Amino acid sequence: MATETSSLLSINAASGAYRASKSMAAEAVASPARDDSKPSFADMVSQAGADAVQTIREAEATAQTGLRGNADTQAVVEATLELDSTVKTAVAVRDKLVEAYQEIIRMPI
Repeated sequence: MATETSSLLSINAASGAYRASKSMAAEAVASPARDDSKPSFADMVSQAGADAVQTIREAEATAQTGLRGNADTQAVVEATLELDSTVKTAVAVRDKLVEAYQEIIRMPI
């Protein structure tokens, strides 16, 4: 009889834990808390793209100013290196996006 009582207690405890975990999961899925202070992934990608375009424009402007002789050689070299780094990063991100897209396309339906 003692084993029967302990097994009933463990079954009740297990089913109670299961119900509690189910309700916690339902709350988490039902109302995902959106924290507006944190940007979404799309916002971060958009901002990174805008920053890259701004860096490219600034580097081109510095290079043109340098060609006119109005900018320091070091400033032109720094802007060119920053431009190179930005373009390499943008190309690497593009390659990863294309690779991910191709992998999704290859997935069986």
